[in-house]
Order: sequence, then structure tokens, then C-alpha cells
Amino acid sequence: MTEPRLESEASCGPHAFSWRFAVREDVPLILDFIGRLAEYEKLAHEVVATEALLEEWLFEKKKAEVVFALEAGRPVGFALFFHNFSTFLGRAGIYLEDLFVLPEARGRGYGKALLKTLAGIVLERGCGRLEWCCLDWNKPSIDFYLSMGATPMSGWTTYRVAGDGLEKLARC
Repeated sequence: MTEPRLESEASCGPHAFSWRFAVREDVPLILDFIGRLAEYEKLAHEVVATEALLEEWLFEKKKAEVVFALEAGRPVGFALFFHNFSTFLGRAGIYLEDLFVLPEARGRGYGKALLKTLAGIVLERGCGRLEWCCLDWNKPSIDFYLSMGATPMSGWTTYRVAGDGLEKLARC
């Protein structure tokens, strides 16, 4: 197994915080975090991701990236993100697809530290913004994001085409 490169260490409240980018050997761990997040969001029935798909899209095609929050070297949270583009800003941004901290590690600042880490990556790469979506019922996360200075984008609705609808659209 390739030794993952430790990217940063900092104080995270009373806990030491470090993080690292995921490596190919982390695919089973990434899939485990995705499954745990899906359970939390009551969407486990929608998960069709496999280790093979994650390996292909994260490490061969390099279409998204993952960072882990570490407590004493053990992953306790993850964030999966990718670049998007703003025509108005004329440059890329980062879209946070998933952020999840294990239940036993919540309340220790790891979610905040992961967002801070992503904000640093946005700035380091010269990107213009960091964006994400949150389920309307997820009040704990909404309150957390608001406390971090995030602004809800009222007036915007997310639309999605997938599955049979995507097939139909492609054939129009």
C-alpha cells in the first residue's frame, strides 16, 4: 500500500487535526464513508457505487478528489469534491459533493476543519468559490453551514436528469 501523504496538521479545538488526500488503496474506505453517509441521509437504497467504479472515476479518470480528516492517524471524516466552472467569475470553483464525519467523532470540529481545508484548497488553486447542496430536512447540517458563514442560494432549484430520463434526453 502506498503511504498517503499527510497534508496538514493543526489544532482542532481540543483535538489535533490532520488531513490527507485519498490514494487508490483508500477506495474501500471511501465506499464505506459513502455508505455511512447514505444511511444518515436515508438514501442507502440509491447507492450503486462500487470499488471498481470509484477507482476508475477517482484515480484513473481523476474526475473527483477525496480528503480525509484524521484523528490520531485514523480517518474520522471525508469530503469528496470536484471542480466546476463559473462563467460569471471566469474561473473554476470547487463543488463539495459529500462531507461526512463519523457519529462518534462529531462535535470535535472535524466538519469545520474539513470545510476550512477545502477553502484553503480553493484559494491555493486560484478558484473563485466553494459550493455544495444540503437536504432541506438536515437542520443540524444547515445550522452548521450557516454558522460557518455559508449563504443559502434562495431562488435557485437544483435539477437533475438521470437513469431513464437521461437516456430519453440523449435520444431527443
